[in-house]
Amino acid sequence: MTTNSFSKRVISKSKHSSDTIARFVLKSPLFYLGLTLAVVFALSLFVGRYPQPYWMSPALLEQDELARQLVLNLRLPRMLLAMLLGMSLAGAGTVMQMIFRNPLVEPGFLGVSQGAAFGAALAFVFVGSSPLVVEGLAATFAALGMVLSYFLARRLRFGGWVLRLILSGIAISALFSSGVGILKYVADPLSELPTLTFWLLGGLWSATWSDLIYILPFVLPSLLIMYLMRWRLNLLSLDDKTAFSLGISSAYERLLLLSAAVLATAVVVSVAGIVGWIGLIVPHIARRFMGANGVTALPCAILIGGILGLICDTVARSAIAGEIPLGILTAMIGAVSFSVLMMTNRVRSRE
Repeated sequence: MTTNSFSKRVISKSKHSSDTIARFVLKSPLFYLGLTLAVVFALSLFVGRYPQPYWMSPALLEQDELARQLVLNLRLPRMLLAMLLGMSLAGAGTVMQMIFRNPLVEPGFLGVSQGAAFGAALAFVFVGSSPLVVEGLAATFAALGMVLSYFLARRLRFGGWVLRLILSGIAISALFSSGVGILKYVADPLSELPTLTFWLLGGLWSATWSDLIYILPFVLPSLLIMYLMRWRLNLLSLDDKTAFSLGISSAYERLLLLSAAVLATAVVVSVAGIVGWIGLIVPHIARRFMGANGVTALPCAILIGGILGLICDTVARSAIAGEIPLGILTAMIGAVSFSVLMMTNRVRSRE
């Protein structure tokens, strides 16, 4: 075989491989979800109340210094935080639903969100509003909330595992909610109480680049751990005996995944307040797109969560002259979407 013919065969195989990869990528729903996320992000940069509702011309950035500062220093960090918020809650919800084998589980149902809210409120009232202090107490009490929910579910003697987990999560969430109520009662009504009340409604109106810098070292590694271990989710959703027979160290891997989910949730809650329903509804939507396989369902949920977080925050800051609390919007959209999903066909299984 001559050198020219060998080179032609190599080039031909390379082109064939490239074409195959390109066709596979273009057929993947994840590619289109990623493209949708990029388009939504780009459009959201120019949606707002300045200089007029509801659109800012991109050409204005070259002419108007105020518009440029608004986009770069206010709108851009807020959008990045909204995207990370949706990704973190959706990823954490998917991990928890699969590990606990319960489609109704989400960070809010297991006391994670309420625990994080209690820790952050405790920091606001007694310690201070330093971002590191707020995030530290939020992460501590978020982990405590999940541990207490799991411990209580193991001790209950009523119903199956799914029902026990739901009941224990409701009890622990109510416990932390009452603690937040006590903190609101003792807070200074002129300075601390208004800040705490608006924070609990959920929102990113005070988001800055410094907030983004504080949460990135925690959120990005947590999302990376969940993504890299997505192929283990199917095995970790099995019971302990079955997983052990397959040679899986399920306890350590579950602990790692749950720790990443709790940390990501606690950190974004410490910045954005209570934003519910994303962690519950987005995993169900992802399974409708990709099936119940965690390898594809988790990245799909993360992308959809980012899109939903961006859309909700854009509506919250631009729909009316005043700010709409983000938690109210996500609750409205989540409740309607959940009702629609429950009335439609079941999740289809995939190989």
